Amino acid sequence: MTEDLGENYARAFGGKLGFGKKPALILIDLVLGYFDKGCDLWADCDSALESAIRLRDAARKADIPVIYTNVVYHPKALDGGRFYQKSLPLRHFRLGGEWGAWAPGLAPAEDELVISKQHASAFFGTSLAPTLVTMGVDTVILTGVSTSGCVRASCVEANAHGFIPIIPREAVGDRHPAPHEANLFDMNAKYGDVVSEAETIAYLAGLNA
Repeated sequence: MTEDLGENYARAFGGKLGFGKKPALILIDLVLGYFDKGCDLWADCDSALESAIRLRDAARKADIPVIYTNVVYHPKALDGGRFYQKSLPLRHFRLGGEWGAWAPGLAPAEDELVISKQHASAFFGTSLAPTLVTMGVDTVILTGVSTSGCVRASCVEANAHGFIPIIPREAVGDRHPAPHEANLFDMNAKYGDVVSEAETIAYLAGLNA
């Protein structure tokens, strides 16, 4: 009889990191292309955007850092590298492309940071890690798209940089349930804590209590 997946992983994994003392909210690549059927990036994950916006509002109320990422390439993609070569829809993120605009309801405030990247992880080749260290952040709440791509890559590197990755399940999305669920399972097993939106909002509300 084949062993249950949960039982199998529980023997080796299943530990919890828990929420830290000083979080930052990271909104990963929530741009128009993922939410418009006219683009081949479309992922049918409007609910993830809605959840991310609710978390952003809660983060603002809690007065914690709110940081956005997007993917931006040189007009001739000179800085695209192998990621650009492999993932064809990244062509939409050349500088000035319409699909790279922020998704509806997600315009950053003047005091919120935007970090542009060329690779999947929000940390690779960017100033994100030293910025968070300077802010004294110990926990990153990861929202955005896609679960199996940039969210997962950012989760793995957040862990490697010494931050606690928290992934609110409702606030991340992918183009198909299979990779979405598989990557939530794997992140929760090995790199961070997958929690509910409600649990995350309660944590944020309690920071200044």
